[in-house]
Amino acid sequence: MEIFHISAECYPVAKVGGLADVVGALPKYQNNAGHLARVVIPCYDTKFKKENEFDCVHWGTVKLGKFNFSFSVLKESTDKLGFELYLVEIPELFDRKNVYGYEDDIERFLSFQIATLDWIIGRAGKPDVINCHDHHTGLIPFMMLYCNKYQKLRNTPSMITIHNGLYQGQFGFDKLHYLPEFDLSHVNVLEWDNCINSLAVGIKCAWAVTTVSPNYLNEINYSANGLESLFNVVRYKSKGILNGIDTEVWDPAKDKMLEKNYSVANFEIGKQQNKEILCALFNLDPTKPLFSFIGRLLEEKGGDLLPHATALAMSENYKEINILILGSGNPEIENQLNHLLPDYKGNYNTFIGYNEELAHLIYAGADFLLMPSRVEPCGLNQMYSLRYGTIPIVRRTGGLKDTVIDFGDNGNGICHDQASVGDICYSIQRAIQLYQDKENLNKIRKVGMLTDHSWERVCQEYIEVYNLIINKV
Repeated sequence: MEIFHISAECYPVAKVGGLADVVGALPKYQNNAGHLARVVIPCYDTKFKKENEFDCVHWGTVKLGKFNFSFSVLKESTDKLGFELYLVEIPELFDRKNVYGYEDDIERFLSFQIATLDWIIGRAGKPDVINCHDHHTGLIPFMMLYCNKYQKLRNTPSMITIHNGLYQGQFGFDKLHYLPEFDLSHVNVLEWDNCINSLAVGIKCAWAVTTVSPNYLNEINYSANGLESLFNVVRYKSKGILNGIDTEVWDPAKDKMLEKNYSVANFEIGKQQNKEILCALFNLDPTKPLFSFIGRLLEEKGGDLLPHATALAMSENYKEINILILGSGNPEIENQLNHLLPDYKGNYNTFIGYNEELAHLIYAGADFLLMPSRVEPCGLNQMYSLRYGTIPIVRRTGGLKDTVIDFGDNGNGICHDQASVGDICYSIQRAIQLYQDKENLNKIRKVGMLTDHSWERVCQEYIEVYNLIINKV
């Protein structure tokens, strides 16, 4: 079957979060399974765009109210990512380095959606299914159903995959004229809470709705930033599919970003070698347990808890542990974390920003990974850490609850129930005790490394949903 994935992000082209990792991996495995998966994202001013060759396969004009924007569709020439990658180039709107964060984001992503559909209807034939990802593409199912110029796609199945329901892409009806012409008797489909809500529209109009973990599907029925009743209504066409990880990219035995590779057969030596390299970089002691955090420093991720939890854990276990933070986000949280550096020199350090190579080294060299998330629809970091023999310490929420079981229940990690400083520090104490029990520690590491979170298994679940909605045509 021919599948179009339409998204704002795709690793390694443009990445802000886990959305990019999923869109950069799932299509590759769908192709490996015998399908034809394509990815369409906006053309940002990124390193990937500058360093690779592209062919122009389409050009046209996007009409957005009284504004007209020229656009072109560029195809990456070699299919080096394992699938066909297309970039929608709209220079006035997307010739910028960042993916999000601009005052005209509504105009940017609406124009992207219109340009993408204009290109698709201009092609010979039509896709078997269009898989939209998050609110940035949420208006596509509506336009396919109701906008006059996209009648060709009216019977083409669409699906929306929700990676994070907190972000919904709301805007006022004063921008209704941006949409291509449609019968205004359908305008109520766009409305949610007196505005146009892109995510809600996608949920209403898509033929199927998926979330990135089964537990997250349950959670959004009672906690979805105002969309709870809608999720309950569409439960009949919804399914939670746990994300996978790209086991070709995330493989400690072959990872080119590691100086010392290792497998489940020699992980104890391999992890210690990487730990020594990592600790040398950050002036830490490789003989002590190393706790790490990798991610965005936001309240959503429990980032605001880290400064207090770090200070308390250090004071309770002075010079017995190491903590290393890799991330960026809220400037206040960043500053609080950096202000702790003089107090715990030699046992604590930070890297404010993001570095993919360093992230791989931390997964390999750390002993424990902290994930005290308030919201975690799926989470990939815990899967990466398991793959690399690093034990995740997680709050039971979303996909973390689906993937990490407490070692006290013969599981693969350490779990707590509250997003609180107290729960984090108590879990660190449990981890210190576990670290001293090398036999049990290595047993749990081995269990984690052998857990199958590959996309081969996951992509088949997507295909099953696609087949269900295709058979409705």
